Amino acid sequence: MSMMEERIRKTFGRIIIKEEKGEIKSKAWASRGFLLKVLAFLSPSLLLILWEILARFNMIDVRLFSSPSRIFATLVPMLYSGELLYHTLVSTQRIVLGFLAGAFPGVILGLSMGLFPPVRASLMPMVAATFPIPKLAIMPLILIIFGLGEASKVFTIAIGVFYLVLINTMAGVLNIDDIYLDVAKNFGASRFQFYTTVALPGALPMIFAGFKLGMGTALLLIVAAELSAAKAGVGWMVWRAYDMFDIEKMFVALITMAFLGYVFSYLLDLIERIVIPWKSEKS
Repeated sequence: MSMMEERIRKTFGRIIIKEEKGEIKSKAWASRGFLLKVLAFLSPSLLLILWEILARFNMIDVRLFSSPSRIFATLVPMLYSGELLYHTLVSTQRIVLGFLAGAFPGVILGLSMGLFPPVRASLMPMVAATFPIPKLAIMPLILIIFGLGEASKVFTIAIGVFYLVLINTMAGVLNIDDIYLDVAKNFGASRFQFYTTVALPGALPMIFAGFKLGMGTALLLIVAAELSAAKAGVGWMVWRAYDMFDIEKMFVALITMAFLGYVFSYLLDLIERIVIPWKSEKS
């Protein structure tokens, strides 16, 4: 009986030690995560401080690079007057519409090309031939077809998003294991069920990768799209400030563009965690 008690004590002692080690590791990971968050906050702050110091001691040409204090002094009145918010909302509307107009057909066509080899064989040569064409190079053609209104700006963004979403979606479907397709065939799945129960769930990680790439492209193209015949928008602010050599206002527009990029990236990550919960669990 004493030997049994001694073994039980040893066993429980090992369990307690393991639990204590696990608690120590979890605390270490928590503190490490906190330090990483602090570092992520301090790194841009230190860059801004360095930029301000260089500007104050005339180590950089403030006529070209300005300084954070001057940019902030320009930013605040634009916020209070509503000017910056108005231009941001105009660009946001164009980005969202262009993204949806390019992403939706990109997903549908990408799923079809991944599922059905005849569709892929007939369309892939056209995709390979037209994808490398710079989207800015076809802007004159877009303006001729769609005019100088909102449609041309939305289509410019949509065409850039479309290819990235299509290619990533097709790659996601092609990477699905054949066993899932065979099981769907054996159970007599219809074509619609192939889309909804096999191809779409299996390709979702790659589809969201295409969404993120497409959103980055949309932010790049909005500046070029608002160059032609636009009267509002963050991209228009950049070109207007360039024409007037208003460096501070140009930096305000660039900061706004960076903020939009961060917000859209965060929203896509949030939607991805909701739609693909198993991916976040693995990571």
